[in-house]
Amino acid sequence: MSFIRRWNIGTQTRKLSNMATLNASKLTITKTTTPREKVPKEQLVFGKTFTDHILEVEWTAEKGWAAPTITPYHNLSFDPSTIVFHYGFEAFEGMKAYRDSKNQIRIFRPDRNMARMNTSAERIALPTFDSAEFIKLINEFVKLDESFVPEGEGYSLYLRPTIIGTSASLGVSTPDKALLYLIASPVGPYYSTGFKAVSLEATDYAVRAWPGGVGNKKLGANYAPCVKPQLEAAARGYQQNLWLFGEEGYITEVGTMNVFFVFKNADGKKELVTAPLDGTILEGVTRDSVLTLARDRLPADEWTVNERKFTVQEVKDRAAKGELVEAFGSGTAALVSPIKNIGWKGEDIAVPLAAGEAGELTVQMSEWIKKIQYGEEEYKGWSMLIQ
Repeated sequence: MSFIRRWNIGTQTRKLSNMATLNASKLTITKTTTPREKVPKEQLVFGKTFTDHILEVEWTAEKGWAAPTITPYHNLSFDPSTIVFHYGFEAFEGMKAYRDSKNQIRIFRPDRNMARMNTSAERIALPTFDSAEFIKLINEFVKLDESFVPEGEGYSLYLRPTIIGTSASLGVSTPDKALLYLIASPVGPYYSTGFKAVSLEATDYAVRAWPGGVGNKKLGANYAPCVKPQLEAAARGYQQNLWLFGEEGYITEVGTMNVFFVFKNADGKKELVTAPLDGTILEGVTRDSVLTLARDRLPADEWTVNERKFTVQEVKDRAAKGELVEAFGSGTAALVSPIKNIGWKGEDIAVPLAAGEAGELTVQMSEWIKKIQYGEEEYKGWSMLIQ
């Protein structure tokens, strides 16, 4: 190795070691002097109203992470050439804070969200950060705006951590500036119909994700291309797309959710099945929660729980034979959402709803998760208390 090469490596190592890491202890808070009027929870529309403050942490390639700030909610100002506008340097997460029966505030599995956010950021050359330190900042933010957390089952404070590249340049290059920020919105049930079954349209003319791509990351760029197919599905009476992949028509996920099906197998057992983590689906936090609870609580002599490839044709064939038991979606926004039918090639595949508006496991899974989220039950440390 040449002297110049050794010198460059040494200089780069020293530079990286001198960059500041994210440090929650440096947080400064400036409280608003003009608090927002609270919207009655019955009038909440998802993502339309916001709390009083914003959390921000700037990053530069030269200095690393700056001191975090919480200040009154405000607009952001960037040069028109900023790379987030032109090349999609943006990743985000969706989380919720819940008010429990003791009037305490809780957050569901924030460690999983932060791990996924770092994975998303790294994929598009944005800086990563210390997850534990950012969770401390989330704690302080929610504590400050906790009056916005609505009471009641189905109501929560939706948290939107976001990281964007803020370099001002039309050149496609690694960002040398970034902003990590957090805003929050009090919300009610994601679907205005509440816990009622939804209709899906299986879509294979457009592809949401593919192996080796970025569809398994929480990037803003993954969402805009899905809006047009969603509008077209809505015009035909369906509430979401069911995304298919490949000539085989493999089921991947729903527009805003991972998806699960329950089949009745020849041996008498029921099978809970969802698509595998092969790059074509988002690694959902609620998805992981469903799988973990199912493997932990469903009787092994009556159930199998599988992550495997399966097609919409399999769903149709098994529905025709009476082997399709139920289906549901899972995600932070909607939690667990029952499915009543799937449109495919001009026909509808009917999904049984044994419990009226949902299948029996769908109802059970929803109750299991909500009890943990709202602090009625402790499970594996999934519910973090704001304090």
